[in-house]
Amino acid sequence: MDRYERILTLHRILQQARYPVPLARIMDELACSRATAYRDIAFLRDALGAPVDSEGDEAAFRYAADEAERFELPGLWLNSEELQALLALNELVGRTGPGILVSTLAPFRSRIERLLSNHGDGKAFPLQRIRVIGSGTRKIDEATFRHVASAVLGRRKLKFRYRARTSNEITQRHASPQRLTHYRDNWYLDAWDHDRDALRSFAIDRISDVQLLETAAEDRDEAELNRHLASSYGIFSGQPKATATIRFSPHAARWVADEHWHSQQQGEWLKDGRYELRLPYSNSRELLMDVLKYGADAEIVAPVSLREEMKIMLQLAVGAYQ
Repeated sequence: MDRYERILTLHRILQQARYPVPLARIMDELACSRATAYRDIAFLRDALGAPVDSEGDEAAFRYAADEAERFELPGLWLNSEELQALLALNELVGRTGPGILVSTLAPFRSRIERLLSNHGDGKAFPLQRIRVIGSGTRKIDEATFRHVASAVLGRRKLKFRYRARTSNEITQRHASPQRLTHYRDNWYLDAWDHDRDALRSFAIDRISDVQLLETAAEDRDEAELNRHLASSYGIFSGQPKATATIRFSPHAARWVADEHWHSQQQGEWLKDGRYELRLPYSNSRELLMDVLKYGADAEIVAPVSLREEMKIMLQLAVGAYQ
């Protein structure tokens, strides 16, 4: 353990301790000699200003009770494992979409790599060992993403052009951004659409010509946002219209039972080894596509309308191969 990590470990030990910590325990935790422990304690107290108190002829140490919670080490102090986890997280964020935030995160990434190098005696860390595989990721304009993110965090209204995926029609929108959502490897803007007077979710890859307005955004209640945008299955908004019941074969059940499909899902194992999943939905399109990927290992039981929709989709799919 190098000095950096010893100081960080010592700080955390004293900060969390309710009673004076014996020097023997400090030496054991830091894996160091008595002289090194005393030097680290002195550095923590004299150079970093920590409120270190000693008891019993300096055989035990603690932070002054009235200052323990307020004191923090100056600057950014992370151990090697925390830095490695942060670098892995940085790698994940940097690959959430082609080019998104790459230039913005570059200095941050370099800083983390330098800190790790200092911890590892100059050893380079094999970032190629961290794999982030996107699925169906759509290309986003980086400037558009930054404007949208700034509006969400800065609570300012937006004007933009939006090309609907279903009709390919372009419309001008005036919206108060509410949340930025990352869903299935793509980014969406949840916003109050002033032109439609309703909550809407916009795919950021379909947004263009963004204008960040000086007007403050109108905030909607968190309960309203969850009720409208998170109560139904998938990315589609609106109140649930029905509850789907899907049964999976014993083979597929081993995967589905561990999967999170919806915050309000209910599941149970059947006596024959199958797994029954129930969840609310408003628009059936995305739900049907997700069930289809299980092929013959999934059966929609209810409601009848959803079962019939699936039957039609399967018949059309078979027809394409005839």
